[in-house]
Amino acid sequence: MERFDRREHSASDPIPATGDDHLQIEFETLPDRSGVVVSDPIERSQFALSTPGPGRIRQADPTAFQFPADAAVSLRTDQLDLETAVSVCVRDGDGQMLAQTEHFADQTFPEGRYSIELFAPIKLYLRVDSSLRVVSDAMQTRLEFGDDTDVLVGARSHHKRPAATIQTTDRPRDAMRAVSLLGSALKTTSVERSYPSLRGHPPSIERGATFDAPDGLEPPETGVSIVLPETRRHTYVAAPLAYYLGAEVVPGEAARIVTDDGFEYDLDGPTGFEETVSRVLKQTFFLDCLTRTEGYYEVDLHERAALESDLGLDFGDLYGRSLGAQLDAYLDVPYELVEPHVPEWKLTTHVAPTGSNIELLPFVANDLAVVRTPERNPSDGSAVQTDAVNEFLRGASTPVPAGPTPSGDDFTRSVGTRSRSRSQSVGSGERTDAQQTYVRPPDSDSLEQSWVGDGIPIGASKASLQAYRNRLDREPIEGDIGITVVCNDPRMAEERDAVESVYGSREELPFDVRTHYELSVGELRDVLTEETEFLHYIGHIDDDGFQCPDGALDVTSVDSIGVDSFLLNACQSYEQGMELIERGAIAGIVTLNDVINSGAVDIGRDLARLLNYGFPIRVSLDLAKQDNVIGQNYILVGDGGFSVTQVQALLPNMCKIERQNEIYAVEYRTYPSGEYELGSLVVPYIPGNETYYLSSGTATVFDLSRSELEDFLSLENIPVMVDSSLQWSDELCIDSI
Repeated sequence: MERFDRREHSASDPIPATGDDHLQIEFETLPDRSGVVVSDPIERSQFALSTPGPGRIRQADPTAFQFPADAAVSLRTDQLDLETAVSVCVRDGDGQMLAQTEHFADQTFPEGRYSIELFAPIKLYLRVDSSLRVVSDAMQTRLEFGDDTDVLVGARSHHKRPAATIQTTDRPRDAMRAVSLLGSALKTTSVERSYPSLRGHPPSIERGATFDAPDGLEPPETGVSIVLPETRRHTYVAAPLAYYLGAEVVPGEAARIVTDDGFEYDLDGPTGFEETVSRVLKQTFFLDCLTRTEGYYEVDLHERAALESDLGLDFGDLYGRSLGAQLDAYLDVPYELVEPHVPEWKLTTHVAPTGSNIELLPFVANDLAVVRTPERNPSDGSAVQTDAVNEFLRGASTPVPAGPTPSGDDFTRSVGTRSRSRSQSVGSGERTDAQQTYVRPPDSDSLEQSWVGDGIPIGASKASLQAYRNRLDREPIEGDIGITVVCNDPRMAEERDAVESVYGSREELPFDVRTHYELSVGELRDVLTEETEFLHYIGHIDDDGFQCPDGALDVTSVDSIGVDSFLLNACQSYEQGMELIERGAIAGIVTLNDVINSGAVDIGRDLARLLNYGFPIRVSLDLAKQDNVIGQNYILVGDGGFSVTQVQALLPNMCKIERQNEIYAVEYRTYPSGEYELGSLVVPYIPGNETYYLSSGTATVFDLSRSELEDFLSLENIPVMVDSSLQWSDELCIDSI
């Protein structure tokens, strides 16, 4: 394969930009046909554009496009075939939107200059001087030009990396100064910042003896300030809102928003400070998404149509107003009116207001997370722990005794009698290690909850600063997507066989699946140090570490690992999983208790399919747990937004189907992932639907006939929930619904 030089580019944005990402994109000739494949070697995403005949591909200027691009090439052709059916946005030479096409499109444009945006796993832009025809069916999109013409192809990675580092002390006032600078990463302060690609990663924060920020790093000039009491709690809770608003955070007696336009808004509302901040963030973001339909993407948005007559807002007028004027109008709307239409929020993060946790705020803000602060530290009281653990494990079946079992009988994945020297005796309320306290965060309405602080969270993921740092430090990887399967107990071969047939089954992506059996301590150590996107471990883990035929491997004895993410499908694998995070991994799934082999096989198979499809690891675990009696034994550690591979579609999606006589009610759900985070748009390819929806959560429920349902399910292979059972559309028998 011919490889083109990679260069770092800083492209100007037609929208005023205050931050930039310096990233790498690769263009390579296709190995089996004419054309080019565009790759993001950090995020492990790619997209192919085929041409009818061979043509010369040359490096081009990425600043030639209306929107930011990291790299570009030029190729000469009269046609481009895209490997899947994707949304295509066509603009004229002045940037005016002419059309946005979806599946089953056939639109023609006369001779002229066109800017074309492709909504693919990698952000792609084209520029041509030619006539243009966009044709698509259920599976593929084709761009036809009047004759051979030079086509500029630009690409932008969705990998985001902080452009600067702020040093701060543990003093609350310095924390406020640091949080005030998070908004410097916004690529625009207009409503378009609600698009995820126009929100840069906030600067990183490190603790030090003095406050220090790079020269020139300033809050954007939005005219918005957030006044807060001088405490870490108030500052941490307001950090995502300050980032999204580009607001300066200043000390004062009463928590409130203040703008240069004279608008003030009390943040100590009737629901309390934390809930009020959460509502302001969600409401502002949501109404920005409605207002932006007056700008670069003039689409028919479902949420705007559903609410416009009740809101009393003039979106055309608001689009060009100052941020302060927009806030004045937005926050005059009762939250109860917009609440049912706000996208399901990605994340609620519980952050203990300690000095060290300020270093996590840029990552929390980057996720636009709702921040809660725990009222107290993890309890070491036996009653609290026993209640939390018993409730957490209530849905799991009682483990059978460990040890040899007759062939065909079920067994737990534990090893004999466990000393539990680093584990809690489940249900006893007794601890032998002060570090192993349990916490139960309050419920939230977000897709995921994460816990930042001491203790093992029950019903939430365990976030880690090291995991976020590991993701930022991820380097481009040459070669195919690496999947490593290790089966260290022949009695568990059923799961090994099941996942081997799943991983790498997507023909459009290059996988390297490596399977190992009954590894020795030395062999397993070598496997852990090799570069791989995902490790699926099947076997035993006890207090001494990973069990091997010749002993045990404790990850604490391994200095550095090459594993990006993992599933440790063994009993009580939490501690070894956390050690993998500390030594370089980004995210993983672990167990808190003994797990029964049959249930572990099922959940391992489900997770393999979901991760192979491209679901983020947090969403994969949530879906797999819904259909498994032992699912409550599994929790996520690290950065749950990590995906092993690019999603088969633009957004991870699934549906719940319920039969109602001759009609099938299809609840269509999407999840944030990669570049398509909160603020992305989705068009469900349902017969007769041309409406756009904000992603994350349930778009709507469609009533389909049998034939319409069959056509819909044939578009792509997606998970389907029927009567609380997780199935896949390529295997679903509609007669069984």
